Parts: sequence; structure tokens; C-alpha cells
Amino acid sequence: MPTNPVLVVHGGAWDIPDAMVEAHLAGVRNAAAAGWRALERGGSALDAVEEAIVIMEDDETFDAGRGSFLNRDGKVQLDAFIMDGSTLRGGGVGCVERLRNPVRAARKILSDSPHVYFVAEGAERFAAEHGIALCRNEDLVIPREVARLRQYQAQASADGNSNTDGNDLFAPAHDMLSHDTVGAVALDRNGNIAASTSTGGTLNKAPGRLGDSSLIGCGCYADNQSAAASTTGWGEPIMKLVLAKWAADRVASGSLPEWVAKEAMNYLKQRLNGHGGIILLDAQGRYGIAHNTPRMAWALRSTQKQEAGIQRNS
Repeated sequence: MPTNPVLVVHGGAWDIPDAMVEAHLAGVRNAAAAGWRALERGGSALDAVEEAIVIMEDDETFDAGRGSFLNRDGKVQLDAFIMDGSTLRGGGVGCVERLRNPVRAARKILSDSPHVYFVAEGAERFAAEHGIALCRNEDLVIPREVARLRQYQAQASADGNSNTDGNDLFAPAHDMLSHDTVGAVALDRNGNIAASTSTGGTLNKAPGRLGDSSLIGCGCYADNQSAAASTTGWGEPIMKLVLAKWAADRVASGSLPEWVAKEAMNYLKQRLNGHGGIILLDAQGRYGIAHNTPRMAWALRSTQKQEAGIQRNS
């Protein structure tokens, strides 16, 4: 018997300024529309999350694809992961500099490679060999981010902070930074779920730094027997807790995704003073959306609902 499809997307969890709310809402709505079109055509959950992520990678509002944060050397370095809940196959790329849509390469790895993960030049070579065009890194850099990096580095220098890689040990510094990592989870007509996450990482990160987004079980996970999850936020604490898998396991033990999502954010805060957001979806179509940051951009599509919002915590 066919299942009613569900799609949930997020466009980052942080203190999104009022002036950027409409751009974030438009971005997640467009992503949800693209993913939903794939599901309506009878496409798989994998198709849906891939198409949703591509829209947000192409949208300069978000920290994914073109317009991402720059690393300490002024380059864009991108990470992405996609996972199929029916087979547990996954594909990921890390620290790629010449791919407009790293999720496309991640999907090719999932479908065409015995491996799960490629990084840097090896990932780009794999992509090119499988028909994905490479671009110049300069094509991914926009003036807004050049100015942002200069301002951040100048401020860090003025403050006498020798550790200016955007990954210092103190969480309050991160609260001021954007976490516009993007993600999607989907359930298709065949009852299969999938998840994907894509990011440009943190502002002024050390070259070669890998965040949680593209690491299986950390920023992304999917298993038909538990749940599909995508996280966003401060990557290092999320990695240490393997948070996406932690959340999926709790759904598998019988907890509702709505409650598990909130529990995951409490766990992140209480254990490591981490902050971020999560979207969670099980094979019954039950979902959860939660964050412990001031705001989070999200959108939902199902046969019964079409919603989007910038949730605000009090």
C-alpha cells in the first residue's frame, strides 16, 4: 500500500536577523517545492532530498554552495552527505573547492561507488569522471563573504585573539556567527526515507577543517528502521555526540520524532554547551523540528500540509 510522502527541509539555525528572514523563508520554500515535485512524480526520497539541497546550494542566502563562508585563506571549501534509509548506502564529499553542487557528487558516490566518502581533489576527480562539471573556486566566492571575512579577521586581530579560525573553545563566539547549513529529510511513496546535509562550514575555518554536516551519523543519517535526520549548528559538539545517529536510535526505541528532536537539542546544550537545530522524520511520516538557537528556518510539505517558518525561541 502506498505511503503518503513527507518532506522537511531546514536552512540553518542561528540568530537570523529580521532583515534576512524573508530570504530564508523564500529559500526553504523553494527547496521544499523542488523536493516535493520529485516526490509527486513518484521519485524516491533520495531524489527529493537531493533536489531540495541543490536549490539551497544555488541560493546565496545559505552557507552551502555559492555564497558560502570563506575559510582562513579566503577560499570556499564545501562538505555534503546523502543517505538512503532503505539500504544504508551513503555518499559524502569533504573539503571540495570546485563543485557548485556537492550534493550531486555525494549522490553519485552513493549510487556509483563502493566507497562512502571522498575528499578534496579525489572527490573532485571522482565527480569529473562521472559527468559532473567542475568550476573555479572563484566562481563560488561572492563579495559579501569577502567583506565578512575581512571584518572578522580585523576584529579578531584588534581583540588580540591569536586563535582566529572560527573554531575557538568558547560557544558564545559562535552565537554571533551564521549557521546556514542546509538539510532535508524525506519519506517517499514506497515507505523509504532519506536524508542529506550540505554546508560551507564555519567562517574563517582552518583550511581542511571538516564539520559535522558530511559525517555519517553526525550531521546526517537515515535508516528505515529508525529515522532520517539532518542537523545544523556548531559542528564540533554535534560531531562529539554523533547527534544524528543518537536521535535516530531514540526513535527506533519507540520515542516520537517530535520529542526526540527537542531532547537532542537539550542533550547538545547540557552536555557540551552546543547549539544548533535538527529535523527528524520516521518511516511512518512522523516528524520533529527543534533548535536551541534564537531562530531556525524550515519548511514542510505533505499531502495534508504546506508550511514554512522561522521558529523563534523565547
